[in-house]
Amino acid sequence: MGDDGDRLQPMREDHDQNLKNAFLDFPKEALEWLFPEALEAFGKIRHIDFPRQEPKKRRLSDRGLALDMPILFEFEQRQLLLWLVEFQEDKNKFSIYKVLHYATDMAEAHPLALVIPAVLFTDRTWWRKDVKRQLDFRLGRRVFLRFEYLFVKLFDYDARDWFHSKNPLIKILLPKMWYPPEMRVEVILRAYQGLFELTSAALFEKYVDFIDIYADIRQEERDEILTSLEERKETIMLAEYIKDKGRKEGIPKGKLEMAHEAVLEVLDAKFGSVPVDVAEKVNCATDLVELKAMLKQGALANSMSDFIKSMKN
Repeated sequence: MGDDGDRLQPMREDHDQNLKNAFLDFPKEALEWLFPEALEAFGKIRHIDFPRQEPKKRRLSDRGLALDMPILFEFEQRQLLLWLVEFQEDKNKFSIYKVLHYATDMAEAHPLALVIPAVLFTDRTWWRKDVKRQLDFRLGRRVFLRFEYLFVKLFDYDARDWFHSKNPLIKILLPKMWYPPEMRVEVILRAYQGLFELTSAALFEKYVDFIDIYADIRQEERDEILTSLEERKETIMLAEYIKDKGRKEGIPKGKLEMAHEAVLEVLDAKFGSVPVDVAEKVNCATDLVELKAMLKQGALANSMSDFIKSMKN
């Protein structure tokens, strides 16, 4: 809970870093969404690399781009560098000339690659005035410069059109798209459900908070979502997962650390050094009842093997 009342306030990482992590975890999905033509034109992807993530500055006083995320795809037939540039919420800071400068730097650094600069705008507002989308310098039949970038404004997307997408990156970004106000809870629910079904438990754990932050979710909305999930047979496991996550987050971190230390100190005092795998299992425990049971078993066990057996049971 924060100063603004009932809005959930998970730990807020830097906005750009959140997006950068999402594209690092889902590079192929990013390409399938932003530039699917590449998969048709160049064949299968052989390798994906993440080259230097900060283009060189022309002056040391220059500010870097809000997000600079080059993804180098090695296809069967050629290389493609999908260069993602994201400007958080203020389109007035956007400069197509700066994008051009950095795009030529990328092209110089990767001469064999097709460089595709892509700019993501994430503000949830309608624009009265558009940003400049291309440069075209020509005289008669002579073309001196033509430059454009892949323009992506998430608010131009209708979230409902993507409810059935099998792309986990799309699910993460659903709350930044447009939707009728009365469908807000349904959009968040779809984002949760899609991420849960399409990714591993670790990636769901990592990005469910990202959805909360982008949706600026309220506690009563979360309660409504949980109720809806519990009423649907196909999402009951997701409801339990979210409730369990909420219970774990409700335990003060310091209290958990003290419980971990207490168990490990008892084991170390009785049996000497604690095996790495046992210590990892203890430190991964997030249930105080479970840790209390471990502490009791540690005190009663006659050997480390007895304690390990009790953990398995």
